[in-house]
Amino acid sequence: MKIVSRQSLGIQCVFDIGLEQDHNFLLDNGYIASNCFNKSHSVAYGYVTYQTAYLKANYPVEYMAALLSSVSGDQDKVQRYIANCRSMGISVVPPDVNSSGEDFTPRGQQILFGLAAIKNLGAGPIAAILQARQDGAFTSLADLCSRLDSRSLNKKALEALIQTGALDLLEPNRHQLMNDLDITMEWASRRAKEQASGQGNIFDFFGESSQTKTFDTAPTTTRVQDYSSQEKLRMEKELLGFYISDHPLSVVSRSAKLMAPINLCDIPDSTETKIVTAIALILDIKEVVTKKGDRMAILQLEDLTGSTEAVVFPKTFDKVKHLLEKDKRLMVWGKIDRRDEQTQLIIDNMQPIESVRMVRVELTREQASDRQVLQQLKTALNPNPNYGNSNQGNSSYGRNEPDNSGKIPVIAAIEYMPKLVRLGNQFWVEDEETAVKALQQAGFKATYDALVT
Repeated sequence: MKIVSRQSLGIQCVFDIGLEQDHNFLLDNGYIASNCFNKSHSVAYGYVTYQTAYLKANYPVEYMAALLSSVSGDQDKVQRYIANCRSMGISVVPPDVNSSGEDFTPRGQQILFGLAAIKNLGAGPIAAILQARQDGAFTSLADLCSRLDSRSLNKKALEALIQTGALDLLEPNRHQLMNDLDITMEWASRRAKEQASGQGNIFDFFGESSQTKTFDTAPTTTRVQDYSSQEKLRMEKELLGFYISDHPLSVVSRSAKLMAPINLCDIPDSTETKIVTAIALILDIKEVVTKKGDRMAILQLEDLTGSTEAVVFPKTFDKVKHLLEKDKRLMVWGKIDRRDEQTQLIIDNMQPIESVRMVRVELTREQASDRQVLQQLKTALNPNPNYGNSNQGNSSYGRNEPDNSGKIPVIAAIEYMPKLVRLGNQFWVEDEETAVKALQQAGFKATYDALVT
């Protein structure tokens, strides 16, 4: 329904026609005022809001685990809530074959990823794992393969458990587990056939107390070095849809709030029309050739909170094409574009986070509230506001739009304030050394730092 006009009819008696799901109110003249909720609805909604707020405040881990489970089918929401968990100090950790349930499971101050979220691990294998676990925790890959045959847990499902970290507490070296998988499954299958035929193993005659010795006899391959952290993250992303044990951008998560205060998950609801900044990871690149023969690209970007589509038009593509690589960590500048109910980011410029710098200036509380001092600060950063397009000297300090060289943000550390303050884009500078020197000559205490140290 869409309201096309409104007109006040004053105070009138209404009659609830009592539909099963929606309450529509009938006026004396026969008109229906649709979806006019009465006070009982308001009370109910208020009470539910109070209950959820109480649970979140007093049982945050359990509350967030239930919330994540309730939206487990919506990847965007799950990623956003995982980011919320991180901001609340709650870790969402990889699944564990001995502790994880089907859904997200609270454990202390952590939330275990649910087994149902792992690709290639269906309902049957999960049920078999939970059933077998009732006889005791799994102690090794050999124990797991021995207690669950290949009909219950096939090789593809075992690979998914290993690559998502579900067996890390049994053997932290995921590469070693992958190398041992084939011969361990063959050993478990052969052992099961021997037991079924009555042959057994010499250790089987000593009863269950010798079970550990039996598993010790399971064959293993030569020890190998574990996967790199980047390779582990790639596997987790592929099988879970998220980076769980870590995130390529976690190293800059605190700085990102200053450098790029907008989250990608907030872009669809943002009212910002000027240049916005974001620190993001390139997930996917699709190059496109226009009718004129120019090259452009459509990117899928991700940060700690979610993902969004970004467009690099030909003019920008020519200057940033050398940076367009999958898994590249970038600081991007762009404008939010809304068209046909679709929101995307139009990229204006980008820069590797390893080369991003920020200028830090220290201010007393008196200086921060003194207009004359702030004007001196602005003048030091922006000595030639009308000298717009040259890249020489300090000429570009006054421009609001980022150019080929990128922009360097200015961060203010104000006395007795626990948080740093990012100055507006009009204060951003082209060269950190020149800006710091200008600030020091103006009597300010200033330094510059790298975003990634």
